[in-house]
Amino acid sequence: MITTTTTTSETVEGRQVTQIIGIVAGHAVMGTNIFKDLFAGLRDIIGGRSGSYEKELRKAKELALKDLEEEAESMGADAVIAVDLDYATIGGDEKTMLMVSANGTAVKLG
Repeated sequence: MITTTTTTSETVEGRQVTQIIGIVAGHAVMGTNIFKDLFAGLRDIIGGRSGSYEKELRKAKELALKDLEEEAESMGADAVIAVDLDYATIGGDEKTMLMVSANGTAVKLG
């Protein structure tokens, strides 16, 4: 599988889906620490972007997509189409975890 054929669209330009293999998923749960939470809390008060959380979200997205692609490859897929990314937080005020889930359809291309 070529990772560039992982797409949010339902088609791959110039290629035809010849077989739907099945649904695949990838997940990444990233822990945050007290310092990131403290600075993010300050950003809530004074405004602005939280670079540390943004960096963790990007990293979690990359890991979830890699996990999704590896699952599709193990099933013999050429591509993953209709990829959907979902973001969530897990935990309470004291311990927050960031979660990214990537879901899509593994397919064979002709």
